Amino acid sequence: MRSFALASALAAASMVHAGPTPTEKELPRRADSLPTVTASGNAFWAGDKRFYIRGIDYQPGGSSANIDPLADTNICKRDIQRFKELGVNTVRVYSVDNSVKHDECMQALSDAGIYLVLDVNNPQYSINRDKPAPSYNDVYLQSVFATIDEFARFDNTLAFFSGNEVINDKPESVKAAPYVKATTRDMRQYIGSQGYRKIPVGYSAADVSNNRMQTAQYFNCGTDDERSDFFAFNDYSWCSPSSFEQSGWDQKVKNFTGYGLPIFLSEWGCITNGRDFSELSALMSKKMSSVYSGGLMYEYSREGNGFGIVELSGNSDSVKEDPEFQKLKSALSRYPAPTGDGGFTSTTTSAACPTVDSVWDLEDWGASALPAIPEEAKKYMSQKAGVGPGLKGDGSQNAGGTSTGTAAPGSGSVTATASPHNGGGRPAPPMDMSALVLTGVVGAFTLVGTLLL
Repeated sequence: MRSFALASALAAASMVHAGPTPTEKELPRRADSLPTVTASGNAFWAGDKRFYIRGIDYQPGGSSANIDPLADTNICKRDIQRFKELGVNTVRVYSVDNSVKHDECMQALSDAGIYLVLDVNNPQYSINRDKPAPSYNDVYLQSVFATIDEFARFDNTLAFFSGNEVINDKPESVKAAPYVKATTRDMRQYIGSQGYRKIPVGYSAADVSNNRMQTAQYFNCGTDDERSDFFAFNDYSWCSPSSFEQSGWDQKVKNFTGYGLPIFLSEWGCITNGRDFSELSALMSKKMSSVYSGGLMYEYSREGNGFGIVELSGNSDSVKEDPEFQKLKSALSRYPAPTGDGGFTSTTTSAACPTVDSVWDLEDWGASALPAIPEEAKKYMSQKAGVGPGLKGDGSQNAGGTSTGTAAPGSGSVTATASPHNGGGRPAPPMDMSALVLTGVVGAFTLVGTLLL
């Protein structure tokens, strides 16, 4: 009887808008089958479920080849089969051609249940750690924004990296920090100004002991528009046989407890004594889940550095699986993602900017000041960046108009409302939708009751 009443109510409600349904033109299929991932508190979420990155770094040909593996469907589909077999849910790609489309490969990744973490830079268009000021210019930002335009279209774009190991163990490299942070600010503002969903933006840091914490604090200090959405770093300190304590990972968890943003490993997987991928025993456990959100194993293909788990033969279909392939597959199966919320912290907090000293020397910028966005790049906030220069452009490091002043705090705030399902500003914790469902049902019954009176 209840089911009949409900069916009658819903039928009555639908009759109010009865009429012929016009035929709509079928749009191109997009990678939209996966829930979008958001950053909330110090964790990632896919819908209302805690999301852990269980991924692999993907750069066939190595960094020197500067190849876009997502622009060639033969390459990406060849490798996505292996990603699916491994059981990974995320890949990191280090450079892409922003002058071409990526629909087919992004759809193939989505069909396999795989998200993308993407570096927006490439060797020709990036911040030069040795000469950062001239390399932060409007030509560079046009390329960055064009990459965002291309990949913001896909629901399985998980996050963007604004830089990778720009700050390293060379003391002078610290001086590039304000320019990388300004790029992070500009990316977040561009995403909001274009009305895109709030795709997380952050930095991939080198694991350098004397500036690791300063780097993390720096990217999470200042006004909201200046702060990152997450922090990641490359960590090779667990060299098997090892343990949570022996590797020093226990101390890193302590150091990052209360950091206030999601943290994950953008590269991991020491090869010194061979690889058994036992790092996952800690990374996917309650020992780390309250602070870390997983990581990306470095790397998929062997490129002369000993890190890969398969051997590729150019663009051919040939893939030779090394013994480490099955070892990683077994480890991912043995150590599943933690259940529940993993003990996450629901509030997002900022850090104090690190003190400027002989190690963390930002020169005239001081502890918190940032360069203003270059004047010629401001127009992109109200109009799209246009077609990108691709991987064969003239480069940007000594081109275009540079920053000519210091940014006012808050100047990077978004100037348009992001799309409704993931609005501007920092996203709220996952919301219980049951009340909305109940409200809809009650509304249907109310409508029927009114019509019967």
